[in-house]
This record gives sequence, C-alpha cells and structure tokens, in this order.
Amino acid sequence: MISPLCEFDKKQALAHGASFLVGIDEAGRGPLAGPVVACACFIPPSIIQDFNDVDDSKKLTEAKREALFARLTAGRGVIYGVGFATADEIDKLNILQATFLAMRRASQKFLQIPDCCALIDGPYTVKDLTMKQYPIIDGDAKSLAIASASIIAKVTRDHYMGVLDKLYPGYGFAGHKGYGTAKHLAALRKLGPCPEHRRTFGPVRKLLTNTSTLP
Repeated sequence: MISPLCEFDKKQALAHGASFLVGIDEAGRGPLAGPVVACACFIPPSIIQDFNDVDDSKKLTEAKREALFARLTAGRGVIYGVGFATADEIDKLNILQATFLAMRRASQKFLQIPDCCALIDGPYTVKDLTMKQYPIIDGDAKSLAIASASIIAKVTRDHYMGVLDKLYPGYGFAGHKGYGTAKHLAALRKLGPCPEHRRTFGPVRKLLTNTSTLP
C-alpha cells in the first residue's frame, strides 16, 4: 500500500509535468547557534514504496530519524544534495535569505535536469533558484520528497552540532542543537558567544550589547 505522502508526490508530478520531483526543506532556522542546513531530495518512483514509513521529521523520534537517514543516504537510488549557510552568513543576510542560500546550494546537482521541479516546504518560493518551484505549506507532512529532505537536513545538522559540541565544549550543543534552552542561555551568560553563535539573534545580541567585555 502506497502512503499518502507518496500519492501526493505522484499527483504533483503529473500536475506539473515533472519527470524529476525534488523536495526541498531546511533545518535550523530558529537556533541561536550553528548553520541552517537545507536538503534537496529526489526519490525515484520505482522505489517510493521502500519509504512508506517516511514522515515529517518533527513527528519522528531521534532513533527513527537516524534509521531513515541511513536508508535514504545508503546509495539505493535516492539522489540528494545538502547545503549549509553559516552563522556568519545568517548574520549578514538575515535568516530567510540565508535559508534560500542553503537551499540553492543543496539544489545544485538538479539545476540542469530537464523536466525537474521542486516542491518547497513553506509559503515561499526560493529567491534566485533557477528551476520550476512550488511552495507547499506544511509540505513535510504532505510530500514524501519534502519529508525525506527534512529528515536528511535535520539529521545532518544534528550531527554537525555534535561536532561543534567537541570544538566548543561547555555550551551543550550536542544536546540542545543550538536552540535557546535554559542550559544554553546559562552557558552563554557564563562563557559568552563562540564563533558559531548568531550575533543578530535576540538573546545573543542582547548579551553582546549589555557586556562590552565579551569577545
């Protein structure tokens, strides 16, 4: 039995005349630290039934996300690209424009494919993305391609935050992934921001404004 997410993508491909239907989603717009990570993902119609258990990454346990990530990235025919926008780029561009940058970077390998179109999670089309694209509100709960992209983006970012936890000990990045938890805010007050903190985001900006001795 084909899942509703698979059926949605089949209908979208027919509606838009797309041989390649790519889902694009991001992870990490809200945290105070680390990059925003995007993924563009294509699952060939011949293997969509192998991913009937894919769902919106926010609805899955960490263990389930990791298991699906391993299957999606195991070289079984799924084609995907990942793009990062750094904390510095977020500060320079703003979070929406940095998200678009990460999405463009993730989409590079699909740009020259004829009859390729992208389903974008959310209400916006991606600025300067040179392929047909259609915004899908709550797309990670409707589309297999978007949900798969959301899983790859989320797990990739989580792994990266685990690396940052080792590079910048004391902040607890491996646990909270850069979000503004009580533990993270306490570490910020104690240690000040590290190079991976987004200095234009409220709690970090406020700390820098109030404490002139911070780096």
